[in-house]
Amino acid sequence: MGKIKLNLVSLVLGVSCLVSPVICAQELPDWSGVWAMMGGTIFDQATKTGEGGSTSPGVREHPPYNAEWEARYQANLQLRDEGIFPDPNSYCGIPTGFPRIMNLPDVYEFAVTDAAVWIIAENGPNIMRVYTDGRSLPAPEDRWPTHTGVSVGRWEGEILVFQTLSLHSSESGGTILDRTGLMLSDAAEITTRMGINNDGFMIAEMTIFDEKALTAPWVVTKQFRKTPESTWVYDYACNENNRNPIDPNTGWTYTIGPDGQIIDLAPGR
Repeated sequence: MGKIKLNLVSLVLGVSCLVSPVICAQELPDWSGVWAMMGGTIFDQATKTGEGGSTSPGVREHPPYNAEWEARYQANLQLRDEGIFPDPNSYCGIPTGFPRIMNLPDVYEFAVTDAAVWIIAENGPNIMRVYTDGRSLPAPEDRWPTHTGVSVGRWEGEILVFQTLSLHSSESGGTILDRTGLMLSDAAEITTRMGINNDGFMIAEMTIFDEKALTAPWVVTKQFRKTPESTWVYDYACNENNRNPIDPNTGWTYTIGPDGQIIDLAPGR
């Protein structure tokens, strides 16, 4: 009788899944703990040329930009080399946005629920929501550009697959991908495959489509390691919302020390 009862219950649940997949949600993967990005803040390490980090003169990446957007990137690289590139992250309190939220030096937490996955970065304010409750993307008339856009996803086994669109355009200066000055247009749409590999690393593979800026899909992979269980995550705050003021005369970005004083004067000042 026990087996018969179990089979009947399984049959009922199977029918329920056909009627409403939410009723019969799969067992969710364990993404608990605190995670840290690996490999530095060059957004696309695979195409990097030059020596150093994202602020080092001569360092750049090689997305499949068309001629217009390659020229824009070259202009940003020149400003970076001069130390006056206007990175939006220099203004405290502005969210990093997507996909740069996957390219931050501070730690992460991932909250996995039946209805959504939350990507929470300690470097903030940066929170991204990926809805997995079966909803569709909003109709075009119900979208407007935001820092993290809108994302809906599904589970393929233990891999989260999600689509993101309706992002801010870098044309307005509102968002970039890293401090070399990488940019995307308001036409960008990104498909991400995210999960833990056999070595225990979190992998996020992003395929970026941008008909205005790119001549082909651009695939970028970011990798994260799990930190010790004793790792703490703290609030991220700036000095009265003015952590990195910019000199209006030179474009130089200052850094404020813990005592509230500027610690890196512009050259010649």
